[in-house]
Amino acid sequence: MSDEAKEQRKKEPPQSVLAKSLTIGFVSGVLWSTLGAISYYFHFSEVSPASFIFRSFWQTNWTSSFLAEVLAVIIVGLLSILVSLIYYLILKRKNGMWPGLLLGVVVFAAVFFALNPIFSAVPTWSEITSDTYVTSVCLFILYGVFIGYSISYEFHEYNQQPK
Repeated sequence: MSDEAKEQRKKEPPQSVLAKSLTIGFVSGVLWSTLGAISYYFHFSEVSPASFIFRSFWQTNWTSSFLAEVLAVIIVGLLSILVSLIYYLILKRKNGMWPGLLLGVVVFAAVFFALNPIFSAVPTWSEITSDTYVTSVCLFILYGVFIGYSISYEFHEYNQQPK
C-alpha cells in the first residue's frame, strides 16, 4: 500500500460494522431485486419485485410500469436493511458460504410459503413454473450469500488484531 493510500485511510472516519451491515443490506436488496426484475422482463420468472410490493394489493395500470418496478426495487432495498440487521445480530461471527446460503433459503421460504397468502399476484407453490422456481431460488441464495459474506468479512476485518 502506498503512502498516499495509507494517508487517505487515516483521514477517512471509520464506519462501524453495524452501519456497513445496514448499507450492505440496502445494496444487496437493490442489486438482487433488480436482477429479479430483469429476469421477469426476460421471462425467466413469473414474479417481479412489483408483483410482491404493488400488484398483490393494487390492480391498476401503473403497477405494470417501469416506475413500479423501480419503486419496488427501492422498497425491497429498504426491507433488506431489516434482513441484514437480523443477520448481523445472529450470524455475523460465522465464516463461510453456508450461513448466507441458509439465510437465502429461509428468506425464500418466508416469501414463497409463509407470506404467499398475502401476495395474491404471486403464484402458489403448485402453480409456479420450474423456470420461476429455479430463478427465484438462485436469486435468493445469491442474495443471502452476498449479505452473509459481506457482513462476516466486515466483522472479522474490523475485529482483526493489528500486526
